[in-house]
Parts: sequence; structure tokens; C-alpha cells
Amino acid sequence: MPCVVIALGGNALSAGDADSDYAHQYATARAIAEPTVTLARSGWSVVLVHGNGPQVGNLSIQQEEAVDLVPALPLFSLDGMTQGQLGSLLSLALLDVAGWGVEVSALVSHVVVRGDDPAFVEPTKPIGPFFAAADAERLASERGWIMREDAGRGFRRVVPSPRPIDIVEIGTLRHLARPGAVVIACGGGGIPVVRRNDRFEGVDAVIDKDLAAQLAAILLDADALELVTSVPTVQIDYGTPRSRELHDVGVDEAERYLADEQFPPGSMGPKVLAATQFVRARGRAAVITSPERMLPTLLGEADEDHTGTRIVPAAASVPA
Repeated sequence: MPCVVIALGGNALSAGDADSDYAHQYATARAIAEPTVTLARSGWSVVLVHGNGPQVGNLSIQQEEAVDLVPALPLFSLDGMTQGQLGSLLSLALLDVAGWGVEVSALVSHVVVRGDDPAFVEPTKPIGPFFAAADAERLASERGWIMREDAGRGFRRVVPSPRPIDIVEIGTLRHLARPGAVVIACGGGGIPVVRRNDRFEGVDAVIDKDLAAQLAAILLDADALELVTSVPTVQIDYGTPRSRELHDVGVDEAERYLADEQFPPGSMGPKVLAATQFVRARGRAAVITSPERMLPTLLGEADEDHTGTRIVPAAASVPA
């Protein structure tokens, strides 16, 4: 039976400070759960990978604010804590939709990175809330944070985001990812570890969840990779009068758009990169779309006005 890896952004579960409480996150998780359960009930093996940028950043602030009472934990430990938090949230939402008819599990996952990855020298991954320029300058001075402007909405803390190269628990993930089951894995991109002296050591970073999902899809020999975001389609020349939605697009064309810097590195860029790399490795389609269109786009059941973006091996449409 077919296997799909679905990547869900942490921003999708936490739309901002005003909407980041548990009730809002649960409502969003339940909306994702409905098409996910539909896939599982039809015999698909589903692996769900989620981001954690807002959540791990918020948790790091809570840690630092309480440092006079209890020691703060390292960032890689906070990655593990958000895996548990969001894994529970998504599991409950899936069970709420499915009842006991679908097997659901959440796997604590460690993802291997290289200790010499350039990302440790040049952090790029935004985490936590947005700050005004004055507050960002103060936090950089007081806490040693690296702050960067993000999407014209303010400043956020940025941390290293090294490239994932392996999944420690891949054998267990293969065992759990059976037809009709949903496995939540590589949460937050995975807990980042490096190999040193024949052992694994945690490193402070936040791995991009789209690249972690792409790696999982390749290692699992998945039939499809689906990257869920807040917009229904990928666009080129975004924000200009020449903007155009992409529906079925060949991998060669998508890679040209990447090389032309059509997709910002902090938003659509990693998704298109992950999609193209999966298509190159597996020769199957990758999907980028919103929650509302994820099922019809994956199954090829939508018309052009209701479909997302599919990146395919050639210019013509192929089955997912």
C-alpha cells in the first residue's frame, strides 16, 4: 500500500501570540487530522512531520525567564520537549477524528547533522515571537541572541539550522509506518545530534522540518511527499503584477526558479528545495499546498481552481 510523508509547519499550529494558546493549536491540528485520517482509512501509511519554530522559541523564553528558579535546558532538549507537546496535540486531534479506527503513534526522533555544517556559523532559522527593533536590540545585547528581520513583521531570534543527513530511529519508524496507521515523527525537524567518538551528542539547533520530511520520505521509500503550508499554491514573481500560480510543474523548471531566487529562503524556499530533492531521488510527485487542498491535490482529484502545486519528474502530470 502507498506511503506518504506530510510536513506541517509550526507556524500553522501557532499563528501568532494572540492565537498560540492550546485551544487554537488544537483546532488547527484537528483540521489537519481530517484529511490525514481519510488517507489512513483508505489504506495509506501516513508519516506526519511537524515544525516547532514558534513553540521552541516561546519555550526558550520561558526557560530563560525562570533561570533564577531552575536551570535552563539546552535548545536541543527544548526540541525534544516540543516533540512531546505537539506530538500529544496531534495525536489527540487524530484520535478525536478517527476514534479507535486508526492506529496513531508519536515517535521521539533524533536526526543526525554534521558538526561542521556551515549553519552553525551562520544561523538562519527564526524561532519564537516577533519583536520591535528596539526590543530586538536589547535582547541581542542582554541575552546574546542573534536577531534578524523576518517577513516585514518584525525581528525574531535566529538559530542554526543544519542539514539533516540521517534519522537515528529510522528502523522503528519503518516498523510503525504500516498501512492504515499514522505516525508522528521527526517533530520540529528532529532532535539534532552529531556522532562523536561512536556516540550521539545533542547540539543546539532547529532543523528545517521540510528537509527532515524529505529525508524521511526518501529513507522510507515513500510514494509521495506533501508539504502543507498556509497558501494553496506556489507562485513565481510573487507580489508583482506578473505573479503566476504553479500547478503541475516539472522538476527541471522548479529548480530553475530556485536558482533564480524566486522563493524566499525563510518561507517557500525550503519547501521547493525539499520537494525537488524528493522528486529527483524517488521519481514521484511532491505536493505543496494548503490544508484544504492537500487531499485532492495528492490524489489528483481537483480541477485547476481547487488544486495545489505538484512538482513532478517531467512537465506532464504523473500519479502521486
